[in-house]
Amino acid sequence: MGEEGTEGMVHLLCLAASSGVPLFCRSSRGGAPARQQLPFSVIGSLNGVHMFGQNLEVQLSSARTEDTTVVWKSFHDSITLIVLSSEEGTSELRLERLLQMVFGAMVLLVGLEELTNIRNIERLKKELRASYRLIDSFLGNSELIGDLTQCVDCVVPPEGSLLQEALSGFAEAVGTAFVSLVVSGRVVAATESWWRLGMPEAVLLLWLVGSLPPQAARDYPVYLPHGSPMVPHRLLTLTLLPGLELCLLCGPRPPLSQLDAQLLERWWQPLLDPLRACLPLGPRALPGGFPLHADILGLLLLHLELKRCLFTVELSGDKEPSPGQRRRLLRSFYTLVTATYFPPEPGQPEKVEEAVHRAQVPRACYLVSGPEEPGIGWRLVALQLGPRRLLLLLSAQSPTHGLRGLATHTLHALTPLL
Repeated sequence: MGEEGTEGMVHLLCLAASSGVPLFCRSSRGGAPARQQLPFSVIGSLNGVHMFGQNLEVQLSSARTEDTTVVWKSFHDSITLIVLSSEEGTSELRLERLLQMVFGAMVLLVGLEELTNIRNIERLKKELRASYRLIDSFLGNSELIGDLTQCVDCVVPPEGSLLQEALSGFAEAVGTAFVSLVVSGRVVAATESWWRLGMPEAVLLLWLVGSLPPQAARDYPVYLPHGSPMVPHRLLTLTLLPGLELCLLCGPRPPLSQLDAQLLERWWQPLLDPLRACLPLGPRALPGGFPLHADILGLLLLHLELKRCLFTVELSGDKEPSPGQRRRLLRSFYTLVTATYFPPEPGQPEKVEEAVHRAQVPRACYLVSGPEEPGIGWRLVALQLGPRRLLLLLSAQSPTHGLRGLATHTLHALTPLL
């Protein structure tokens, strides 16, 4: 299995579907922004072959060359997005979801009306610049995984009930039902209304906050791609501690000035210690001391109905591979099992042939990286039970005959958390 995200180029193109005029091009190499741009002739050819197919009522969705994968996707017959990736092991599923998130980011910051009824190309180009930082974060090597899983990254705080109670009271005091407490792009606690936000905004709002420069407070206009793509809302953020922020989604009220220091102190000063305890949860996701098998190097737990996930590779100390490589291995394994073995996730269209073979769908699978011998390579195992799917990255010492038992035990231990 290739390691998704290893050194390689990714080019993202956005064009006006009717005219083929490029609106922007973003590139990255090895997860870092790159200045290298595609020649205009290549952009024209990629768009031309897609339009040629459309004229013949043929939908061109993807293509592969010896070292590059290309995916096309049109939105509302107005915007065409094209992504080319030469990263080793890149899957079409990953690139398709990347394009969905990119268009969601464009709607989030510009609004659907501007994208579907293009009156002035040059003005739209300028407006879309506001989305570059967010879009570039999808091309980078993030510690989050919500862009791929389309589930909200979460953490499990040690005193979650206290924080949840304070959050609900604070939301009532300021007059908005949509409030969340976020550490390093992951939700610590949220109101019921915030959890009911649809996709992709439930993920996009967290990534947007993470892409902005740190500030004590923000008042940011946003459109909700699923819930309100034409009418903007306000995203308010308030920093409680460095890396720990309150996010509020609201209409014209309350004004940011109403959320003063006295109001924050009244609700959050008594909880300073529980708030501080949330800070190390960013990369780890699980509370310190949570019992996990020593062979586990990383895990991804998804609740496919609630659309939430726990993702961490900050386990087992300094063992190889590096945290970045662990993330790449788990992301790549997720795309493999999601596209190949497990049934479509809730909300995903199901093909007729997939429904016919529903009874034969596996509930567990594993993969050995390198020779299948003790002490060599790594083990990856996936297990699905009801609405939960667990993916584990295990050290080479873990015997293959015990993988399913270890995954089952770990899933039962994690079930009360998500």
